[in-house]
Amino acid sequence: MQNVSVIKNQKFQSTFLNREVIYDVVLPPNYENLSNLKVLYMNDGQDFDQLKIEQTLNNLYYISEIQPMVFVGLHTNENRLKEYGTASMPDYKNRGNLAGFYQSFILSELFPFVIANYKVSSLSIDNYFCGFSLGGLSAMDIVWGNSNYFSKVGVFSGSFWWRKKAYEDGYDDHNDRIMHVLIRNGNYNEGQKFWLECGTNDENDDRNNNGIIDSIDDTLDLIKELEGKGYKRGQDIEYVEIEGGEHNQKTWSEAMPKFLKWLVGK
Repeated sequence: MQNVSVIKNQKFQSTFLNREVIYDVVLPPNYENLSNLKVLYMNDGQDFDQLKIEQTLNNLYYISEIQPMVFVGLHTNENRLKEYGTASMPDYKNRGNLAGFYQSFILSELFPFVIANYKVSSLSIDNYFCGFSLGGLSAMDIVWGNSNYFSKVGVFSGSFWWRKKAYEDGYDDHNDRIMHVLIRNGNYNEGQKFWLECGTNDENDDRNNNGIIDSIDDTLDLIKELEGKGYKRGQDIEYVEIEGGEHNQKTWSEAMPKFLKWLVGK
């Protein structure tokens, strides 16, 4: 069995971001004989080694558990807190103020470039996005708002606390969590699917003192918003809670095989 081919530190000059974006590509075994491949884009691609992407893909291909796909890992830089977020609005501290430009980079520059240069499918049913923490929020926002490009998203410890008001300014869970409101005001898109992971030790904060940490609360509330649109848990929505799981690459790398099998399992 062939291993994957890893092409590291490729460079793309983005007009929208006004910077060079570094990215890694992983091609499946037997790539030269394949076509119309599925694509997984990933935020925080600079964590490729810590997330054990190459090793995990090789293992899953070896035991024939996943379909062949092309992986594209996008490195971030010192602008992470500006480029990751929700494209329609920044948070209350003006973080994510470049998220609209980041989304434009993905849709208008990177997506057509990958289609033109790799043997991949342009269909939304074959294109996916994933991310971790703030990069997970970014992935969710990009997929949710662009069902004509992407059909599935994986969010590891997503920053769904992202809010339009500070707590001391009359913050309200229902109205001020930005991604929850975007889903509530959005539409059901046939074929979209969501994979969401939290660790029970993601954090210690519990703003409403209900005994459940905020990251889990925020994720479960997001699932309720998706269900309110008509998505079904167990069918369109997969929630994975890792006992003892933390907000770090170690936990996310352990969850990665589950996600990939859900995403492109045979």
